[in-house]
Amino acid sequence: MDKGLALRDVTISKDGTPLLSVDHDIKPGEVLTVMGPSGVGKSTLLAFITGTLAPDFNASGSVWLDGQDITNAAPHKRRVGILFQDDLLFPHLSVGANLAFGLQSGGSAAARLAKTDEALEEVGLAGFAHRDPATLSGGQKARVALMRMLLSEPCALLLDEPFSRLDAALRAQVRDMVFDRARARSLPVLMVTHDPDDARAAGGAIMTLGEN
Repeated sequence: MDKGLALRDVTISKDGTPLLSVDHDIKPGEVLTVMGPSGVGKSTLLAFITGTLAPDFNASGSVWLDGQDITNAAPHKRRVGILFQDDLLFPHLSVGANLAFGLQSGGSAAARLAKTDEALEEVGLAGFAHRDPATLSGGQKARVALMRMLLSEPCALLLDEPFSRLDAALRAQVRDMVFDRARARSLPVLMVTHDPDDARAAGGAIMTLGEN
C-alpha cells in the first residue's frame, strides 16, 4: 500500500509481557478504531507510531506512511498529527498564535495570518484570533486544537480519546467535525477509545485489545 498508514507486524511488550500485536493497513480517509480498557496498551501503540515510546517498552515491527518507512524517523519528521483528551492549547498565546504554531516555518506574516483566519472560519470561529484560550468553551477549544493540528499538514491523524472530556451533545458535534475534516483531507485515522459510541461514529474497522 503506497498511500495511507500501515502497521506491519507491530508488537509491544513490557518486562517480557506482551501488550499488543497489530498488523493493519489504514487507507486515506478510513478509520481504524482500537478499543479496550485502560492499561491494555492503546496509548502505547500511538506512542510507537509517533516515535515517543518510553524506553521501558520493547517494540518490533514497522510503521509505514504513504509508502515510507517512518519507524526510526525523528518524531517531528513523521508528519503524524495527534489529538489528546486535553486540548493542550498554550495559555500564554492568543487563539491565533496557537494556530500559527501549527504552521510550517516560512512564508510572509500576511500569508500566515490568512491561513489562521481561514482555519478559524472553517470551524465557525471567525474573529476569534485575538481571544485568550481561557475564555473559550470546551467545544471551541477542541476546534482550535483540531485546526492547529491540521495546519501542520499531517499525513495521518491519531486520536487519543479526544472526545472523552466533552458532554454528550458536544461530543457528537466535535466528533463529527473531526471525522469530516479528516475525510475531506483523505487522512488515514487511528483512534483509541473505550467508548462504543465513538467507534460507531467513526465507522471502519474496530480492533479490541485485552480480549482473551
